[in-house]
Formats: sequence, C-alpha cells, structure tokens
Amino acid sequence: MPDDFAPASHVRLGSNSGQPQTRLDGLAKITGQATYAADNAPEGMLWAVYAGAPAGRGRVASLDTGAALAHPGVVHVITPQNRAELQQDPDARAHVFAWKIDILQSETIRYAGAPVALVLAETLEAATEGARLLAPEVEPLPVRIGFDDGEPFEAATVGIGANPATSVGDLEAGFAAAERITEVEIETPPQYHNAMEPHAIVAQWQDGRLVIDTPNQAIVMSRPLFAEYFGIAPEDVHIRSPYLGGGFGSKAILNGPQILACLAARETGRPVKLVLSRAQMYGPVGHRGATRQTLRLGTDAEGRLTALAHHSVSATSSFDDFLEPAANASLNTYASPAISASHSGSRWDIGTPGPMRAPGEATGSAALECAMDEAAEAAGLDPLEFRLRNYAETDPATGRAFSSKALRECYRLGAERFGWAGRPMAPGQMRDAKGRLLGWGMGTSLFPAPMSQALARATLRADGSALVETAAADMGQGAWTALAQIAADGLGLDLAQVEFRSGDSELPDGGVAGGSGHTATAGSALFSAGQDAVAQLVRLAVEDPASPLHGAGNQAVRAQGGRLMLEGDPSRSESYAAVLARAGLETLAGNGRGARSPEAAGAHAMFSHGAVFAEVAVDPDLFQIRVTRLVGAFAAGRIINPRLAESQLFGGMVWGLGFALQEEAVHDRRSGRLVNGDLAGYHVPVNADLASIEALTVPEEDPFVNALGVKGVGELGITGTVGAIANAVWHATGRRARRFPVMIEDLL
Repeated sequence: MPDDFAPASHVRLGSNSGQPQTRLDGLAKITGQATYAADNAPEGMLWAVYAGAPAGRGRVASLDTGAALAHPGVVHVITPQNRAELQQDPDARAHVFAWKIDILQSETIRYAGAPVALVLAETLEAATEGARLLAPEVEPLPVRIGFDDGEPFEAATVGIGANPATSVGDLEAGFAAAERITEVEIETPPQYHNAMEPHAIVAQWQDGRLVIDTPNQAIVMSRPLFAEYFGIAPEDVHIRSPYLGGGFGSKAILNGPQILACLAARETGRPVKLVLSRAQMYGPVGHRGATRQTLRLGTDAEGRLTALAHHSVSATSSFDDFLEPAANASLNTYASPAISASHSGSRWDIGTPGPMRAPGEATGSAALECAMDEAAEAAGLDPLEFRLRNYAETDPATGRAFSSKALRECYRLGAERFGWAGRPMAPGQMRDAKGRLLGWGMGTSLFPAPMSQALARATLRADGSALVETAAADMGQGAWTALAQIAADGLGLDLAQVEFRSGDSELPDGGVAGGSGHTATAGSALFSAGQDAVAQLVRLAVEDPASPLHGAGNQAVRAQGGRLMLEGDPSRSESYAAVLARAGLETLAGNGRGARSPEAAGAHAMFSHGAVFAEVAVDPDLFQIRVTRLVGAFAAGRIINPRLAESQLFGGMVWGLGFALQEEAVHDRRSGRLVNGDLAGYHVPVNADLASIEALTVPEEDPFVNALGVKGVGELGITGTVGAIANAVWHATGRRARRFPVMIEDLL
C-alpha cells in the first residue's frame, strides 16, 4: 500500500457498515444451492466408514476383516496392520493447533469410539455394514472417567499455550484483611459442539496434490498440517470450504478421521468421502472438557474484594494435554488487589478436549458469577451493586488501561430494560400468575478482543464493479456478509457492486475464524486491500492531464459510490471505470494485511463486555425450571452489521441457557462409552425453552483495538448468561448451584 494513502489508526467506514444487511449467502442456503463438503461426489468416489472402539480402554485383540471384505461393495479395509506409513507421527504435536490423534497407529484403545479400522466401499450402506461386520474383540482395561477416578497431573500449559498459573498481588495478605470469605466449589460437565453439519471430508489426489473438501475454520493455516502427514509441500494441499454448518471451534483442529480419508484416497487412487455420524461427533473431534472449580473470595466491610483465588481442575485425555483454561476468567473481570488463577489436570479415558465456544471464559465465568452472587449475599448487597463496587477501571491482571470499556452503561441499560430495580433481596419472594416461583439473576459478560493475521486482495474491474478475495470462513456467524460490507467500504463502492470470494486455501490467508477475532482480522485486511486499490486509482487520476482530478493532492480526493471526487468541489469527479478506461486497464488490484502491532497489543487491555439479566420460573412442587426472560446489554466496539451481531448474541445467550440447564455428556463409568451420544439424549435448547430474549448493543468507540474499531460478539453472549440463570434459580428457590447443568434433583 502506498505510504501516502495508508489508513489512519482509526478509519472512517462508509455507508455499508453499520447496516442490518441480510445474509448474502442466505438465498443459496435456503434454496439448496450452497455446496457443503458432504455434497461433493467426484467420479469414482469411494465411501469410508470407520469402526469405533467398543470399550474405553484396552487393546483390539481381533478384527474380522474377512467378513467385511466379503460383503458386496466393500473394496478395502485399513487396519493398524496394513496402514501405510505417514511422514508425521500422530502422537507428536508439531503445531499449537495440531492435537495428538488416532490414525490406526496401534491396537491400543484410548477412548470409546476411537477409530480401530476404516472400511472403503462403493456405497455408504456397504461401508457401514462392512464396519459392523468387523466385530472388534477387545481386551479391556479398567476405565478412568470422572475426577475421582482420573489421574491428576500438573499442567505445563492451558488452552492454546497459556500459562497454567497467574497471580497478582499478595493473596495471603488479601485474605487476612478480609471481613468475610466466601468459598465455592462448582463442577461443569463435558459438553460437545454438535454443529448441524457433522465433520465431513472428500479427499482426492490429483497429480501429487491433495485436494480436500471439508468444513474448516482455519483454511490456509491447515494446509501445512495436512502436508506434514504426507510429506508434501503446503502448496500441494488445496482446501475448499465455502460453506460450514457450524463449527464452534471444533473445525479449526485437524482430526484422525480426516487424515484417514486422505490416506485411503492415496492408497486406493480414488476419491474418498467420509462423513461422521452424529454418534461419532462424540470422541475424535474435540469437546469442552469437564472442570471442577474452587473459588475463594475475600471482601472487606464495604463489600469490596480484598482477594480472589480461582483454581480449576480440568479434564483431558490420557494421551494429550489440552486443558480448559477456566480459572483465567477471574483475571480480567473484577477489581481486586490480589488475584490468583491456577490450573491442574485430570486424565480420563476420553477423546482430547479442545476449543469450544468461549473456551475457558464460558466455564470459568459460570463459576465466577455464582461465587460473586454468594459474596454479594454475604455482604448484604444487591448483586448489581456488589459488582459495581468491584468494577475494574483498569485490567486487574496487568494494570493496563482498557482500550475501551462501556460495561457501566451495559449494567445500566440492561438493568433498566429488565426492571432490576424491583427485585427483592431475599429469595423465594416472587410468584407468577401460574403460582411458579420467580427468580431474577445477573452475570457479567467478558471476552477478549484478539486479532490474528490475515491477507486480502481487491480487484477493481473496468465495469466499475470489484472482486474481493480472502480465505475467510463463514460457519454461520455471517462473515460472508459482514466482511463484504467492510470490503465495499474500503473500495468506496456500494455492496451490490462487490463480489466476495472466500472459503478456498488458494486465496490470500484470511486467518482463523475463532476467538471472536475473525471480523477484525480479515475485515482489516479487506479494508486495507480496497484502500490500496483506490489509492492506485487516485494516483492514475491525479497524474492524468485528461482527468478532472488532474493536479489534485492524493489526500484531497475522496472515493464514494464508485466515483472519485475532489473534497469540497463535487464538480471535479469521475467514475472508477473512466479512470481505468483512460489508463487502458481492465483491472487494478490492491493488496491488504490485517494484524495488530506488538506495540498496540501491549499497550492496552482489549475486551468486549456485557451484562445479562435472567428470569426463571420454577414449579414449587416438581422443581422444573423454565427460563422466561433473558435481557443482555453488550459493548463490542463498532458493530458492522446489527442484524448479524444480534443473531450472534442471541446464539451465545441461548447456548448459555443450554449450559446452565441442559447440556451434559454422560459416560458409562464401567465401559467408558457415552450413553447419550445423540441429540435425543444430549439435550440442547429449542425455541420452546425460552419465552423472551433481548440483546441490546451499547455504542462504543475503540481507537486502539484495531483500525476498524471492531471487537467480536460470537462468544461474548454465553459468558455471563450461565451464571445469571443459576443465580436466578437461587433467587427463586434459595438453593445454590454446585454443578452444571442445574437439575431437578439439585433443588429437592
């Protein structure tokens, strides 16, 4: 990008951003024209189905491969005995986003459902029956499931490479100075992503190149990870992922079935399709690990925190180390002179957990907000007043100023809309017209505002339209639309004039769709690419004697609606198409990059904030819990598309409801097998579970977080909501949650 047209540190976006534009990909999806990975069927394709381990630990003693191969349509069976060699050890973690995975490297069973063989057939039905006919016999070992049976260990890292322990201030002195101490222990269960679209892959080899159709949240970043297993260059991996039916973190990580499908395609010389069944979504493709959290809060006579200690024991697999970073949720939320966040691990015979919507913050804030409510009660303070007394003006963990923080306004607006001022202090005081106990609770929402790195390309065309390209990923959050709006503003065009191309690893790297940083990252790259193209166009115009803009200074020329015009003199203007035509150009391309400088990253604490207020109704005889109202108010910088932002906040809040009252993966402690590995037994919310939901956005200008002033909203809504619902249950019944989901038996 030319130096004289570099974007300001905080740019002024055009008329496309800020508009509630409907989804540009919506028509293709509702008419069935959108092509998801499993919709691809290359000529000569084989179907692959893997057989899963029937036990949670032990060894496969035998497989009846003869029976499988004798079934009509079955053409090949891959087992640990005949699997071809790979260039990358499946039990090596060569990358922060590369888990240890099961690719039939041995007969050892590490968790129930782990792949033990892969069957290839001409039809899905034949492959499924062939996998059943394998009838694996196992030599089982005792299974370790649950914190009491798991093997404890000290963690080296948590989450994606974070420190397992962080402390600020003198914890011992803080507790010694406390007027009262509140101690809470809360457990959260294993939870599974359950995207509408299951994990799927169609793999084929073309002249030594691996071509993959698969839902993927990190399209370009995944290329070298696939390449390492097969000893090829990253450029020889082509990933196509235009549409994703949900991901929530699970589709950013490579998994064993994907590599097996690629391996099978290489061995057979034919394209191979593998689509996980719903039951197979519980095991090899990640989940949110269980936690057992202990919190200790010290407060003085005025209800201000003197010390906060948060420890989480996080469950992981027997063979890898991803730990839910739950305790870190306490580092940045409330002001305290002393804070400690620490983690340890517990090894279970399960598939390795991984990032799942708001990893760490979802689980940790659930426990923190419950503990804060108990501390407020002990101090004799309204829960909102208690949080305001412990409002953090600077980041408690680092002492840095926040890049922006409109949380006070979130509290005020949310409480006002909810009617919080009418809340009685004591529990069990309110009933609805049906005689049900009513309870009101609240929680604070917080999520980091990260950025990764991204590249983009913008090409102006002779007809006045433009093509913008980046390998971004839209898994339902609306990236296809919001990013196109930003790109159009960077180009000074109307959205209808811009073609947006994405979802392909051959395009410039769009970064990772995760951590609520995708819009900021890929959006910044797209905007700067558009500005680069316009800057070149401006230079052509001002240097051309035939242009009405000839001789004008570059900075005096404004781009809008596909025209260049002189600031203050609209008569001196001309269309993009005219400038290109006079220059003899069919196209003009600009390149852009989105990233946050190390200096900016270290200068401020960057977070989105919010407040969630919940009302529950509890049957006084049966103790059935219903959430009747959710009101959230959120501050997340500049909102590119209010319609999509509201949708994401709704999704997070509804997920918080599921976390609080429904979601729980249950294992048979004898076999290690999941007993509710389907959507009949693993409950998630439906429309009937929530009578009313409202998400309000608070205007917030942030000149530091990135040039666009954009933060993320995708994971913010779930934080705060879980604790708000649990606190509302206490306010209705007088009974405190000690585990999630809150069940009827917890209230009896």
